[in-house]
Amino acid sequence: MQGTLREIDVSTIIKLIELGQRTGELLIESSNGKFWFLFFDRGELLYATEADPNLTRLQDYLHGLGLDYALDRLAVSKLGINVLEYGQIWSLLESKVINLDQAKKILEKMIKEVLFDILGLYQGSFVFEVSPTLTPKISRLKFSQISSDYSRQLQCWQKFHPFLESVDQVPSLLNSEALPELSPWIDGKNTVRQLSRYSDWDICKVGQYIYEAIASHQVLVSALSDSAVKPTEERSPRILCIDDSVTICRAVEYILHNHGYQVMAIASPTKALSLIFQHKPDLILCDIAMPELDGYELCGMLRKSSAFAKTPIIMLTGKDGFIDRVKARMVGATEYLTKPFGERELLTTIEKHSKH
Repeated sequence: MQGTLREIDVSTIIKLIELGQRTGELLIESSNGKFWFLFFDRGELLYATEADPNLTRLQDYLHGLGLDYALDRLAVSKLGINVLEYGQIWSLLESKVINLDQAKKILEKMIKEVLFDILGLYQGSFVFEVSPTLTPKISRLKFSQISSDYSRQLQCWQKFHPFLESVDQVPSLLNSEALPELSPWIDGKNTVRQLSRYSDWDICKVGQYIYEAIASHQVLVSALSDSAVKPTEERSPRILCIDDSVTICRAVEYILHNHGYQVMAIASPTKALSLIFQHKPDLILCDIAMPELDGYELCGMLRKSSAFAKTPIIMLTGKDGFIDRVKARMVGATEYLTKPFGERELLTTIEKHSKH
C-alpha cells in the first residue's frame, strides 16, 4: 500500500491498517523531506519514531523520571531488537532501571508525539510494507480509541498561532517568577516539546501556558527559523543500509549510530531507490540477495548516475564465493562484506571508506 497524502490522509491510512489487522511498517514522508516510521502488529501500534532516530527523546523522558544517566549504565544492548530506541527501552526494563508501567507509558507517549506531528500533514507520501513484528512486545495502542483526541489537539494548537507555531520553538523567561510549574526547565535551550516530556503534561497544556505567558510579556520564544535549523560545525557521515533482513538493518543502525554516524536502514530495495536521491548518503551498505531488485542491479543503476558514481558501495551477502566478488566488482562495488560480520569488522570497513 502506497500513495500520496493528497489522495488519502494519514488518519485514514492508519485506520485501514487497523481494520485490516496488518503487521508491518508505515513510512510517512512530508513534503519537506522529513520521515516518520510507525510499527504495527495486527493493526495495533507498537512504536513510532522519526527517521534517523537518536536517543535524545528517550533521554528526555528518563530526565523527567530522574534517571538522567540510566543509559550510561546499560549492559550491551540486544542487537536483534529491530529499532535502536525501542531496544534501549527493553534493556532498561530488563535491567530493572524502569518498570513495565514506565516502559509502556514512555512508548505510548512516543507514539502520540509522532501522531501529533503527522496527522495534520496533507502533502507528502506514504508506504506501508508488510514485515515481521517488533519483538519483544511491550505495549500496544489502538488508533481508533485515541484518534478523537488528535482533532481536538490540532484545533487547540492552531489557536496559539502566530505567537507559538512549532513544538520545536524554545521559550525563555522574561519574568523569573512566571510559569513556576515549568520554570525549572525553561533555560533558553529546551523546546516546548521537551517541556512536555519533562513535566509529563499534554503538549497543548504546555502550549496554553506558554501562549498565555507570551501574551502577558512574561515569556519570549525563539523564531521558528532559529529553532528549526541547528547549525553543526562538522556533519557526520550519512550511511544508508539496504538489506531485506530487518534484524541486520537494525543491528547496523545500532552499531553505527553509537559511533556517531547518521544512519538510515531500509529493508526494501525499491523503497530505498526512491529515497536514496533525497537522503544523499556518503556511503551505501547493500545486500546482494534481495527480492524485487538484487544488490547487483541496484549498484549498477546507482553507478550510472553521476550523483553516485564515486559513492562507496559496500556489498553485503551471506555467500563467500569468488564469483560473487567478481560480479560485485563488475557492477562497481567498492568492497565486499560477508555476513555474519562483527561490529569491529563493520566499523573498520566504514571508517576505511568514509570521512569521519
